[in-house]
Amino acid sequence: MVGTIDLRTEIREFLRSRRSRITPDKAGLPAYGGNRRVKGLRREEVALLAGVSVDYYVRMERGALAGTSEGVLDALASVLQLDDAERDHLFHLARQSGAPSSRRRRKPATTVRPALQQVLDAMTDAPAWIRNGRHDVLATNQLGRALYSPVLADPRRPANIARFVYLNPDAAKTFFVDYEQITRNAAAILRMEVGRDPHHEELVALVAELSACSELFRRQWASQDVRLHGYGSKRVNHPVVGRLDLDFESMDLPTDPGLHLNVYTAPSEGPAADNLALLASWAASEKPWQPIF
Repeated sequence: MVGTIDLRTEIREFLRSRRSRITPDKAGLPAYGGNRRVKGLRREEVALLAGVSVDYYVRMERGALAGTSEGVLDALASVLQLDDAERDHLFHLARQSGAPSSRRRRKPATTVRPALQQVLDAMTDAPAWIRNGRHDVLATNQLGRALYSPVLADPRRPANIARFVYLNPDAAKTFFVDYEQITRNAAAILRMEVGRDPHHEELVALVAELSACSELFRRQWASQDVRLHGYGSKRVNHPVVGRLDLDFESMDLPTDPGLHLNVYTAPSEGPAADNLALLASWAASEKPWQPIF
């Protein structure tokens, strides 16, 4: 049974992938000679720019981040030109490396409090749902169930967005207009979650399942990309009401660590608002879903 992710491998592959994309020119270094045997910066160049010894950086890149100071991590993030998500990921990996084994494991959220379901149910004009870092859909409101009816058609509970997009690609490509971007985001969010909790057995099992069954997931997972939750647009082809171009906000729930609330809206006028109203009417009259619990 898969039970954990090897942290040293995660650190090594992440740092190597970020180092490989920074050229001497991007780092403000002169590029001596026409032939370089490595793609991106050399280890000694990273060490020089970060203000640490070559041996120290080599140890870090081999996976030894335990005990690394925040100052060194900040310097390394700057040299590698990490974005906010990548910087957070680096710090998560360092924290997990230094955490005693007794403190590493946390019980992931698999249910929501009744009061949170009440909040969802009070949202009558906007699809909304709550998920965990594994992409499990744990609770929805009526409009959210209607919007994501193709995803919730999977009889496995809880329904899982990542499993849907990678293991049911024909349906997912039909439903999500921007399928390639959706899959990249799914893999990047899972990678971010692995950095937070590499000992989460259900999360590791999901990664193993997707790796075994999807070549696309294997390729995107190997990119080492990470992504923060935030906001953006979601374009879907709903099987009943047609095209919906929606805005979404993804919000952490600080009183329920690990849970995220997604809310979808449309401008007050236009085809998206009209189709969202049609979706609400269909949801109220047909109830075309199964309970998600």
